[in-house]
Amino acid sequence: MGTRDWSIQEIARLAGTTSRTLRHYDDIGLLPPSRIAYNGYRHYDEQALVRLQRILLLRELGLGLPQIAEVLHRERAEATALKTHLALLREEQARLARQIASVESTIGALEGGEELMAENMFDGFDHTQYKEEVEERWGKKAYADSNRWWQGMTDAERADWQRRVSDLGRDWIAAAESGVDPASDEAQAIARRHVEWLTGIPGTPAAVPGGDVKGYVIGLGEMYVADPRFGANYATSAGSTNGAEFVRDALRVYAEANL
Repeated sequence: MGTRDWSIQEIARLAGTTSRTLRHYDDIGLLPPSRIAYNGYRHYDEQALVRLQRILLLRELGLGLPQIAEVLHRERAEATALKTHLALLREEQARLARQIASVESTIGALEGGEELMAENMFDGFDHTQYKEEVEERWGKKAYADSNRWWQGMTDAERADWQRRVSDLGRDWIAAAESGVDPASDEAQAIARRHVEWLTGIPGTPAAVPGGDVKGYVIGLGEMYVADPRFGANYATSAGSTNGAEFVRDALRVYAEANL
């Protein structure tokens, strides 16, 4: 790598973040500057830029700062780690491209008065991608029951279900970005809707009579934070708030008080 470096103000502008955030990353040992100038300003070289890129990528995947520190410590070969990030990004890009094409097709059919093509409406919404994980975590019957429920839906019911999921995700992110407390009435109202949604999915512990709904809800909240694939669903636009952690905390408060 070269010898050039950038001031903290330049890096904040280029990365779309703030000097305050970069100073915080330094304070916690996540991103130390490569040098400090005579005027006290932090400067960052190319190696630091690569590290910051990885930090921002992991933030967008929903990981908290302590988890990011662990990943960076564990995966020190930047090029190898970035290849993994790139593969995940391309996978997500392909999935989103399929969803976009699916929604565009539906809009075109609706506006043109054409017949909807049901087989094209849910491309990119693959509920089977977690089959092995569901069976390992909750048993084959759990997946079989939920799959039977999904396959038995009408096209309108599937569309309504997807809308409900989308509305929940949007409202969670909005609440996290607004800065409200996870225990606030606003956050708890969304938590109640989330639990109602979970208990309506056959095969899950939340839907089984006498099942451990409380443990299931709290465990899912932890998984939203621990697993970047799920955490990404609650990533805030600014990246200054960990949306997945907000959801986890709100669900825990709700579960402790009501389940």
